[in-house]
Amino acid sequence: MVRNDGRDNEEIRPVKITTDYIKHAEGSCLIELGQTKVICTASVDSKVPPHLKDTGTGWVTAEYSMLPRATNTRNQRERTKLSGRTFEIQRLIGRAMRACVEMKQLGEKTVIIDCDVIQADGGTRVASITGAYVALVKALRTMKEKGMINTIPVKNQVAAVSVGLINKEILLDLCYEEDSKADVDMNVVVTGDGGFIEVQGTGENSTFSKEELDKLLQVAKKGITELLQAQQEALK
Repeated sequence: MVRNDGRDNEEIRPVKITTDYIKHAEGSCLIELGQTKVICTASVDSKVPPHLKDTGTGWVTAEYSMLPRATNTRNQRERTKLSGRTFEIQRLIGRAMRACVEMKQLGEKTVIIDCDVIQADGGTRVASITGAYVALVKALRTMKEKGMINTIPVKNQVAAVSVGLINKEILLDLCYEEDSKADVDMNVVVTGDGGFIEVQGTGENSTFSKEELDKLLQVAKKGITELLQAQQEALK
């Protein structure tokens, strides 16, 4: 099929990561994945959740939000209660970031990742994860420079990408138009050494076979490789 932006089926959108985007945060970046744009910041707190107090172990958590006009029509701000979608996405981001940090080396400190979508065109959660990793590493470097930790406790790199099945064709990195009509929609979170952290796959309008699942994951890993490289370039 012909994609609306002219990409090949197994081609990700142009990705740009601008570090130190927010002046006051310990770590930050703006990630642009095609027309999707997310500001990711990492802030350091000297406290940990109650269940980790006096354990010598740190914590990494995340929050996710979207500006009212990040989308085609205005969305209400989530002032008092998070939607199920928002809650699920920020838990996903938090899980992904905790998978790449050695918590004992962090000590009793919490790193809070904020992912704020300023423009959405599909793939906001995977862009948030990919950008959150960059912001997190920048914050950990700041902590080491300030003598708050002795080593940078990153044990693996993490990135995420979407992949889908439309009219029996596999497409990598779906924009909103593609995502909204996909027969199968999947988000894949992968480490730098190829391990899966999470696979969220749904047959929206049809079922999919084991062979199709294997191919979807194979194509997703191709996109992840490019995103990992973009992260490395941004962190040089």
